[in-house]
Parts: sequence; C-alpha cells; structure tokens
Amino acid sequence: MEETRRISDPENGSSSYGGKPPNPLSFSSSSAAAVYKQSFDSERSLAPCNKRSLVRHSSLVKTKVSDISVENEFTIEKNKSEFVPAMRSGAWSDIGSRSSMEDAYLCVDNFMDSFGLLNSEAGPSAFYGVFDGHGGKHAADFACHHIPRYIVEDQEFPSEINKVLSSAFLQTDTAFLEACSLDGSLASGTTALAAILFGRSLVVANAGDCRAVLSRQGKAIEMSRDHKPMSSKERRRIEASGGYVFDGYLNGQLNVARALGDFHMEGMKKKKDGSDCGPLIAEPELMTTKLTEEDEFLIIGCDGVWDVFMSQNAVDFARRRLQEHNDPVMCSKELVEEALKRKSADNVTAVVVCLQPQPPPNLVAPRLRVHRSFSAEGLKDLQSYLDGLGN
Repeated sequence: MEETRRISDPENGSSSYGGKPPNPLSFSSSSAAAVYKQSFDSERSLAPCNKRSLVRHSSLVKTKVSDISVENEFTIEKNKSEFVPAMRSGAWSDIGSRSSMEDAYLCVDNFMDSFGLLNSEAGPSAFYGVFDGHGGKHAADFACHHIPRYIVEDQEFPSEINKVLSSAFLQTDTAFLEACSLDGSLASGTTALAAILFGRSLVVANAGDCRAVLSRQGKAIEMSRDHKPMSSKERRRIEASGGYVFDGYLNGQLNVARALGDFHMEGMKKKKDGSDCGPLIAEPELMTTKLTEEDEFLIIGCDGVWDVFMSQNAVDFARRRLQEHNDPVMCSKELVEEALKRKSADNVTAVVVCLQPQPPPNLVAPRLRVHRSFSAEGLKDLQSYLDGLGN
C-alpha cells in the first residue's frame, strides 16, 4: 500500500527532482511509443516519472496547434519589475479511499538547468505538473514523462511558451495513441495541468479538472478553469462536435470535457463517421500572469483536493501552515491530509510552490470608520429629555 504512493520521487513529499533528468536532445529520433512499449515488456509496470529516458518523436515535431489563451483580468497598479521569484516546491500524494493510485506529479525547480539547456534570459525557470489518471495510471505517467520533453525540444521554447505548451499537450496525446496501438493494455486517460515559471512570467496549461490557484496577498487567484461537461462553454463545444452530456457526464461516460488518452472509449476522440475532432479534446486552455512581490505561493491539485476545498479556502489553509513552518513539503502533506479528513473520495495530490524565501506575512485589516446614527425612537427620546430640561 505504501509503495503505491510513490509518484514522482523515490519518497513521497520530496521537494527535489530526485536526480538530474536526462537531456532529451541527446537521444535519437526513434519512436517514443516503441520505447514506452519496450519498458512495459521488461517490467510490465511504469517506472517513476523522473526515471524514464525521453526520446524524440520525429513525426510530431511540426504538429500544428491553435493558440488558446485565457488571460487573467487582474492588473498591476505599479511597476514591480524588480521582483525575482525564489521557487521552493513540495508535493504529497495519497491513494485515499481508492483501490489504486492513478495520480502522478512532477516538480522541477530549475527547469532549464535540469534539462541541460542554457537560460537565455535573466531569471529563474521551473516546471510543475499534476496528472490525474482514470481507467489506469498509464496515461498519467506517460504525460508526466513526455510533456516536459516536448517543451524543451521545441525550437520556439522559451520565446513562445504559450504555443509550445499547447503543442506539447497535443504531441503527447498523439504519441500515447501510438503507444496504445502497440500495447492495448496501456488504454487509459488522464487530465493534465502544467505550470511553467520563466522569469516573472507564470503560464498555466490545463486540460481537465486539476486546478492551479495563486495566493496574491492572501487572495485566491484561479489560474485554471475546470473543464466539466456541464460548463456552458464546454457543453456548447461538445454538442457542436457531435457529442452530448448526460447526467453531467460526457457521452454518459466521462466527468471531464478535456483529457489526454481515452482512445479506447468509443465516440470520444472521433466523430461517429470516424473523423477526428470528437467531443473529448486534449488541447489545453492557458492562463498567464506576471508575478510581483504580492504573490506568495501557488497550489496545484487534482480534483481530489478541489472536491472538498474551495480555492480561497485552500489558500487560507495553506497560508496559515506556511506561516507556521514555511515548508512547502509539509504544507502539501497537510493539504492532502485535510482533504482526506473532509472525506475526499478520490486519490489526492497537491503541489505547493513558494515564491518567496520568507513565510507569508500577517495581513493587517484596515480599521473601518464607524458611522453612528440615532434611530427615530432614540431621537424622540432625546427630544423629550431636552424638552424636560427647559421646563
């Protein structure tokens, strides 16, 4: 039971990458799916996320994607370009009440250096991801291994981060289709959320119902939108593509509107006539913001967290814990444990990324000016008293 909780590191809750990952640019252009299948032939089980070699899939380099960008509407009132984030991350995962663990996560506090790339721009770089599998863990682990690889292989990274992130999701989805065609036992699906910090820029790509929430002076800023079939925007897209929503489920089968994998589910990623662009898509939505000294930490969690936490509630909880110990590993563990206490019925995974070296400060509520007034009855009593003084 304890072994099933080891997701992306040899030990749960590790705040490091667990060893320097391989340089994806040093491998040949052999098929990623074939390499993935070969690993299953030898062990029939997925290795930890940070242990697999990343192999270039040459047929997918020119994948054409459309840019989806959902910009946050909050504004910065003053110039804070001098702020430099100081990333420290931690993660924790628990099988919860489920019979198997299907979540995966990845924390890389120095993304460019870890993959052997030169940081061409000033400022730190980092990658964080949470992958919530369903129908098995194969798709979640596959996405955990391959999304960062496609990012660093893209010639437009880091100059076009939004475009690169969208492309990485779609390339991973296509590569997993090839892997499943070689080994049908891999059939499964996963939601995916990836966050990249580059300098002061935070970019979040999401497909599914994982969620990222930024704490800005204690206020919860949602950096992703849950893709549920009942969402009006997703429902319109689903119905336009020939799908339908029944009892809150996509085609009566899946409770998310976007995911990677799930090619084994009939009518999900193909229309009834066999053509592509079915109701279930892997294309992520993006949200971006520029970080300032007001930004304290980022929480990324699977839906096992958000089933029992509202975004502001999670920020308040994590903020209090970080004020006590300023440890992102302990904070992520406490978030997971609290979710289980609140009867989360799913696997639960949380990643906490601190953006400051010091703990969040205490917030001083402004003193409100109290306006006092007399009621009509009070004024009448006062008038009677004054009239009595004149007699």
